[in-house]
Formats: sequence, structure tokens, C-alpha cells
Amino acid sequence: MQDNILYDVIIIGGGPSGLTAGIYTSRARLNSLLLNSYTIPGQAISTHLIENYPGFPEGIGGFELIERFEKQAHGSGLTIYPNTVRKVRNVQQVRQQDMNIWQVECEDGTYNALSLIIATGASHKKLGVPGELEFLGKGVSYCATCDGPLYRDRPIVVVGGGDAAVEEALFLTRFSPKVTIIHRRDSLRAARILQERLFANKNIEVVWDSVITDVLGSDNVEGVRVRNVKTQKDIELSCSGVFVFIGLVPNTKLFQEIVKLDDNGYIITNENMLTSQKGVFACGDCRQKTLRQVVTACGDGAMAGFAVNAWLAQ
Repeated sequence: MQDNILYDVIIIGGGPSGLTAGIYTSRARLNSLLLNSYTIPGQAISTHLIENYPGFPEGIGGFELIERFEKQAHGSGLTIYPNTVRKVRNVQQVRQQDMNIWQVECEDGTYNALSLIIATGASHKKLGVPGELEFLGKGVSYCATCDGPLYRDRPIVVVGGGDAAVEEALFLTRFSPKVTIIHRRDSLRAARILQERLFANKNIEVVWDSVITDVLGSDNVEGVRVRNVKTQKDIELSCSGVFVFIGLVPNTKLFQEIVKLDDNGYIITNENMLTSQKGVFACGDCRQKTLRQVVTACGDGAMAGFAVNAWLAQ
């Protein structure tokens, strides 16, 4: 299918930053299209409870929050297509205006726009150990909300020491009588309030200074081999589920020939979300920045939407 519409802006990614950008561009009456791949669930939508988003003192589920964002975006006039982007290219230049036309090739066709907002987010980093990929969906998971109920009354291992790891470990105690956190350091990086909850929970144990070297099992996960990074001593722990939360990898491979990335693959922007390429903006977790949270993603999206409107107005 070939879409013959020339959009003012195409937004790639339907998380908090992309949807917020779409709300701003649509309210500015820009002809806006958001392309969102549902085969790659965003971090927000797979988070059980978001407690630090303003306006929800009791917290709100990630899926519900994204639903609200989508409803507001639709109401603002944003067109949202579920689609997986395959390639992005510069096809021609608009005469006398120094503007590129960007062609976005998807599974079901191509779409053209005068500007782009990249809001593709980031994915969970993999352990890179034997058994991890083999047991994906058979005990190895990166989403506690999605898969936690499958391990009711069975021991679970969580890998990581940041907010995500601790939040999901606490959530998993709803199903498992024993959750073991494996962390490569001797202290957690999670917020103090989360650490207080963790250490007060009798169903959670922490194995310090340790990493997983193998995921073990036959048809499904049956355990993990763990190595102490200080003593180099190995032990085996029995478990039915391994939940990994050790950091993020930006979803920016499609754009590495288009915009400048930092050494970790994040897109470099200025304070107005403008990348190294004219007319191409980036926002949210795919962008180089210090804090990656829903609230900062929304701020990025708002700035990107505003900046695109100002750029097109020139």
C-alpha cells in the first residue's frame, strides 16, 4: 500500500513521549501520523504500577495510563496506525525551502512527511548468558506484569538492582512465596523508598556481588548458576522464572545512518529535541539524557511537538 498523503510530521513510537508529541502537533493542526509497533511493548505499558507520575497519588497501572494517553491523542485529532517501521529514507528536497521529504517504509506500505519525531524508546538489556534465549517464554522474561501470574507458588529470580528490578520483585511476591534478587554490586541503586519496602518484605532475599552465568533447565527453566564476582565461587539456585531488569538498550538501529548517536546508541539532541538532521526530532528514552521516566518522556514529547510546529512555521 502506498499512502499518497504528505504529512506534516510522522511520529515513530507510541509510548508516553510519542503520544504527548502527537497531542501537541495535532492541537497545532499539523497533519500528524503516529506509527506504533505493538510487537515491541513499551516499558510503560508493561509496568504494573507507576507511582511517581503526578496526579495519581495511589499510582496507576502502565497499561491504563497509556490507554488514557491514546484516548486524549485520538481526541486531539492524531491518526494512529499500528505498524512496524522497516526503513526511513530521505527521498527529495522541497525547492527553495531547504526541507527534506522523509519516507517511512512499513510492513503494509510507505508514508511521507516533511518532518519526523523519533520516539522509539528503549528495550530491556539481555544478560547474554547460555540458556537465556533458549528459555525465553519458558521461564525467562523481561515483563513481570505480563508473566508473573504464570509462576504462582513457585520460586522466582529477579536480576538487577535499580528501580525497575525492585519494583517488579515486590510485585512478584503477589504470586511467589520466594523471590531472590541477584545483584552484581553490594548495594542497590533503587530509590530509598523502594529499598525500604524490599528489606521489609520477608518473601524477598538478595544475593549480593553476584551474576548469573547460566540459565538451567530441560523443557523449561529449572534454575540458574550464580557466580560471586569477588570470590568467583559458583552456586546453583532452583527457580521456575528468571526476570531480567539490568538496564536499557535504545531502539535506534534504524536511524544510525540518519542522525548522530552517542557511544551507547542514544540519539543526540539539543534542548529543543532537534537531532543532527534538519526536520528530525527525537524524544523519550531513545534520546541521550540523564533521567528516563514517564514524566520526563512526556516533557520531551511536548517539547518535540512544539519544536516541530515552530520549525514547519518557518
